[in-house]
Amino acid sequence: MPTGVPTGGLVLRQAIRGQRRRVISASLLGMTHQGCEALVPVVIGATIDTAVATGSSSALLKLLIVLAVLFLVLSTCYRTSARIGEGTGELAAHKLRLNLAARVLDPRGGADANRLPGALTSIATNDARRVGSVATVISYGVSAVAALVISAVALLNISVPLGLLVLLGIPPLLWLGHRISRPLEQRSEAEQERAAHASGVAADLVTGLRVLKGMGAESAAVDRYRTTSQDSLSAALRAARSRAGHEGAILALTGVFIAVIGVVGAYLAMDGSISVGDLVAAVGLAQFLLGPFQLLTYVNAELAQGRASAKRIAEVLASPVTVEAGHDVPADPAGHVALRGVSLGSLRGVDLDLPAGSLTGVVARDPAAANDLLVCLAREADPAEGAVELDGTPLTALDPDELRRVVLVAHHDADLFESTLLDNVRAGLGTAPDDGPDSVRRALEASAADEVARLLPDGADTLLAERGRSLSGGQRQRVALARALAADRPVLVLHDPTTAVDTVTESRIAAGLREVRRDRTTVLVTTSPALLAVTDRVVVLEDGAVRAAGHHTELLAADATYRAAVLA
Repeated sequence: MPTGVPTGGLVLRQAIRGQRRRVISASLLGMTHQGCEALVPVVIGATIDTAVATGSSSALLKLLIVLAVLFLVLSTCYRTSARIGEGTGELAAHKLRLNLAARVLDPRGGADANRLPGALTSIATNDARRVGSVATVISYGVSAVAALVISAVALLNISVPLGLLVLLGIPPLLWLGHRISRPLEQRSEAEQERAAHASGVAADLVTGLRVLKGMGAESAAVDRYRTTSQDSLSAALRAARSRAGHEGAILALTGVFIAVIGVVGAYLAMDGSISVGDLVAAVGLAQFLLGPFQLLTYVNAELAQGRASAKRIAEVLASPVTVEAGHDVPADPAGHVALRGVSLGSLRGVDLDLPAGSLTGVVARDPAAANDLLVCLAREADPAEGAVELDGTPLTALDPDELRRVVLVAHHDADLFESTLLDNVRAGLGTAPDDGPDSVRRALEASAADEVARLLPDGADTLLAERGRSLSGGQRQRVALARALAADRPVLVLHDPTTAVDTVTESRIAAGLREVRRDRTTVLVTTSPALLAVTDRVVVLEDGAVRAAGHHTELLAADATYRAAVLA
C-alpha cells in the first residue's frame, strides 16, 4: 500500500493501478469486441441496400465475408478479454489479501483490535474479492462506453437526429444510474459488516465448542449465533432488494430510451429520410444498445459493492499500531529483564528484576494481572507508566519483531497447527541454527512430549488435526511447551504450561524445564507447586503490585495467602 492513511477510494485506485497493463489490454480487446458487435447491424443494413435490393451477388458475397470476419474478431476478442479481465480481478484480490495479511501480522499489532478472527477472514476473502472484481469490470465499463460511442457515430452516419438522440441521451442515463446505485452501496456495506460479524461469531463458537459442551451451554451458543445470523440475513435481503430495484430501474430507463430510438427511426423511414437498410441498421443498433446498458448496470452494481468493501479493507489497513517500531536488538543479548514502575491495565507500579540466566516464578491470583504482565513482556502493548527493559534498554526503543526473536512469551492457550507433531515443534525454530535437531530432541524430552509421540500411530510424524484437536488437552500442552523450548530464546515466558497434565508428568516437566533452560532467562507465570519448586525465586503479585518475593519453600512456610493460592 502507498504511504499515508489508506481510504476506500485509495484502496480501489491502487487495486486498479496495480493491474494497469492488464486492465488496458482487456479494455482494448473489449472495445474491439463491442465495436465489431455494433458494426454487425450496420453491415446487415448495408447488405440490404447494396446487395439484396440490387440483386448483386458479388456485393452480397463481399458483405457476407465482412460479416464473417467481424464475428471471428469479436469472438476471439471476447474470449481473450474475458480471460485477461478475470485474471486481473484475481491478481488484484490476491495482492489485497497479501496487504491485509501483512497488516494483520505486523509485529506492531493493532489490526485485530475489536475484530474477531472470523471477521478479518471475511474481509480478506469476500471484501478482497469484491474489490478485485472492480479491476475486472473496469474493462467491461470501458467497452460498454465504447460501444455506445460507436453506435452513436454509426447512427449519425445514418441520420443526424438519431445520432444526436443517442449522444444527448447517454450522459443523463449514466448519471441516473450512478445516483440509483447509492442506496445499493450503503446497504452492501451493512450486509458485509453483518456477514463478517456472523463469520467471526461462528469461528469463535467453533473454537470453543468443547468448552461449551462441557458447560452445557450449547443452547445459549446456538441462540447467540441464530440472532447474529438473522441480522446478517436481514442485511443481505435488504442489499438484494436494493440490487434488484437498481437493476430494474436501470433496465426500465434503458428500455424506454431504446424504444424512443426505434420510434424515431421508424418515423424517419416512413418520411423517406432513411432507407429500409438504414432502418434495419437503426433498429439493430437500438437492440444492440441494450447489451452495453445492461453491462453498465452490472458495472455500477459491482462498483457500489466494491466501494463498500474497499472502505472496510481501508479500515483494517489504516488501523493504528499498538506499539511503535525501534532499532534492532543488540547481538547476543544477555537476557536481563527489568520492570520499572510499570502500570498497565491491572498492574500498578510493578518493579520486577529478572536477572540473566535466572528461573523466576510469578504467582498472580488475578488472571487480568497475569495477562497484563504477559502483554508487557511480549510488547503487545507499551506500559501506560514506567518501562520494561532488556539489558538496560527500554523495550519501546527496540523493534518489536526483533524483540520477539529474543523474548518469547508462550501463552496458555497456544494453538497447534494442522501438521505433524514434529513440524509443530520445529515451527519455533524459524531460521534455525545447525543444532536444530538436537534442540528439538531436548525440547521433546524436557516437555514430556516424547511420551506423546510414542503413543501416536506414526510417532512424531503423525499428522495432527486442526488446532491439535486429535490430542488430549494435556498432550496439546506438552507439544506447545516443546515448541516454545525448541525455539531456545534468550528469554522465555511461560504461562500455566502444565494445567492439564498429571502430577507425575508435571514433576518430570519441571525438572526437564530447569535443565534445558539452564543459564537462560525463564519466567513461569503459574500457581503450580511442582514448577514453582524448581525456580530460583518466586514473586507474588497482589492487587496489581509486587507483594512478596522469596524462595518457594520460604513463602509456603511464612505466607498464608501464597500457600492458599498455590496449594488450593
